[in-house]
Amino acid sequence: MEKSLEFIKRNYSPLVLAYLGDSFYETLAREYVISDGDCVVSKLNETIKSIITAVSQSKIVAIVLPELTETETWFYKSGRNARNTHHARSAEAVEYRRATGLECLYGYYYLSGNYKRAKELFIFAMKRLENTEG
Repeated sequence: MEKSLEFIKRNYSPLVLAYLGDSFYETLAREYVISDGDCVVSKLNETIKSIITAVSQSKIVAIVLPELTETETWFYKSGRNARNTHHARSAEAVEYRRATGLECLYGYYYLSGNYKRAKELFIFAMKRLENTEG
């Protein structure tokens, strides 16, 4: 069910969107990792962990931020600036906030039914990340 932008802004806090976006983002990551075909599950888990951590998501924000529309930037910033008392031990506070912003954006994509844009941006980021890291 597609929901309007105003419905999402009015009825969902950025942290709820981030909660939902976290699972959607992880699903996209899993799809991406298995897209090359069958492999050992332990290797899959290792690869997934390198994509879905707050540190990795923070790096991805740096890649995708210039590509975002005004609306997408609004959702990202809403998540990034949300008051969250939780902090991952494996990431700096800034990295964690940026990751929360990215997850909020993916929560927006999911609720708005904009799966095509979500996947497009995810693949764009993965390709750029792969090119810079090796």
